[in-house]
Amino acid sequence: MLEKTYDTRCGTIHYWTNDRRASGPALVFLPGLTADHRLFEKQLAYFQDRYPVLVWDAPGHGASWPFAFSFDLRDKALWLDGILQREGLSAPVIVGQSMGGYVGQMYAQLFPQKLRGFVSIDSAPLQRAYVTAAELWLLKRMEPVYRHDPWKALLWSGTRGVSTTAYGRALMREIMLTYAGDQARYARLSGHGFRMLAEAMEADLPYALPCPALLLCGEKDRAGSCRRYNKAWHKKTGIPLIWLRGAGHNSNTDAPEEVNRLIEAFLEA
Repeated sequence: MLEKTYDTRCGTIHYWTNDRRASGPALVFLPGLTADHRLFEKQLAYFQDRYPVLVWDAPGHGASWPFAFSFDLRDKALWLDGILQREGLSAPVIVGQSMGGYVGQMYAQLFPQKLRGFVSIDSAPLQRAYVTAAELWLLKRMEPVYRHDPWKALLWSGTRGVSTTAYGRALMREIMLTYAGDQARYARLSGHGFRMLAEAMEADLPYALPCPALLLCGEKDRAGSCRRYNKAWHKKTGIPLIWLRGAGHNSNTDAPEEVNRLIEAFLEA
């Protein structure tokens, strides 16, 4: 995988691509809030010799720092499109985990003609109808929670709270330690991410998926109301929903072989 950069008005985004001209659709992996490209290391190892692949450190995350928090979800989707255009990756299949899935839905809203497929991993629908007013209120007020909670508690919830396996927890701990000694950055990053999400929901746009889609969710996902959202998403839209046995919120790290198999089957359908 080759590391590259993309400059924006708020900072420089770092991303990785295998720079291959293989046949088949491009797989674009988008990690969740506070995670970085390492979240998908099992998927990258599996797919990088089979398909064109791309993964980023989202703005403000990992190597994509420093970064001004003066952007919204629409900006992220626009920057993603700029990167894809630069790399010549047309008609991508976006695989978004948690916040990455919301970015994918915004991308579908802005560029419905470009998206070939969408795989949600422990994410949720972006439409306003799925969330309550109380949930939106809380989303916009999370930064103080992350600023004032003890770091040890945040480290615990950011590792054991999102994964059920030793591998998944160790990986998230390694990623979380990126923010050790700078809890203010972690709080700003988290708070901005949740506010950005709430604002996108309040915009009340259609956020329809104009392409084949697949919902994956860990049966032990305890992040917010993710399981409830996925049940409602599946019921309302008919998008196939697969529960990953024993997996938590980062189900692609808890059940990587199963997730890889399901993504490959989706691509070949």
